Amino acid sequence: MVIILIAVFGLVHWVDGQLTHKNMLSSMTNTPATTWLILGSDERDGTAGTGTEQDVPGSRTDSILVLTRPKSGASSLISIPRDSYVTVDGQDMKINAVATLKGYSALVTQVESITGMKIDHVVQIGFGGVEKVVDAIGGVELCYDRTVNDANSGLVWEAGCHQADGGTALAFSRMRYSDPTGDIGRAARQRQVIAAVAKKAGSPAVLTNPSTVSKLMKAGLSSLTVDEKTGAFDLFGMATAFKAATGAKGVTGSVYYKSSDYYPKSGIGSTVLLDDSRNTELFDQLEAGTHDAGTVGGM
Repeated sequence: MVIILIAVFGLVHWVDGQLTHKNMLSSMTNTPATTWLILGSDERDGTAGTGTEQDVPGSRTDSILVLTRPKSGASSLISIPRDSYVTVDGQDMKINAVATLKGYSALVTQVESITGMKIDHVVQIGFGGVEKVVDAIGGVELCYDRTVNDANSGLVWEAGCHQADGGTALAFSRMRYSDPTGDIGRAARQRQVIAAVAKKAGSPAVLTNPSTVSKLMKAGLSSLTVDEKTGAFDLFGMATAFKAATGAKGVTGSVYYKSSDYYPKSGIGSTVLLDDSRNTELFDQLEAGTHDAGTVGGM
């Protein structure tokens, strides 16, 4: 028992030492459920096929997901479209630009406004993280019912289900211009990739292979930036919540919206207009753990 405790302490200490921290949390009062805000950045990090900083300067929040573990009941994983229309300090913008223009705490505050829940932990992952994690576990099976050859994301896909390596999984997560549902479809594929990774990473074939586990941990941790308070135990909790949310008893989907092509008068272009009343009801149920398992969201 002492040896096990020492090993666990050593692992926790090692994980904590690998993490990069950034001030991102808000001052909102705690709410009952445990929540993680998962952010994907489109900052060019040298990952093949994504372009360079010169091609696409700056960064935006490419994916926004809220993972919730209530005190009892179903865990959930809900996407917020990157083009969702928000107002920050009286300025209209798309939610994917909030962190760049106003800071990460402002983005967290916007998500808290949408969900009504305190965000306890923030985890940001870059392009390279998706590719490295998928490759570390030997690829994942993904399904899409359209044949695609998309120059913007680099996705070349024959309709159906296929074993995808890291580069393909990244392109699968990024593709939207060849999807008739645009960002809504991309968010659904991002959740599919997460579900596939969570399922395979938690399988006996991976967990009983020390070499694969080591590769997986190094791949994931090298690409993460977390908030000022998140540590190893919080990430372990996130992993179990991911598995629960994307399993048969979990709740997945997107927020509800009134329009996927709403043009504010401020001239910021096409946005997704969220349905505030339905989202309030949704997250009240998710926080309480009373929502039925299955898929939610949409018009």
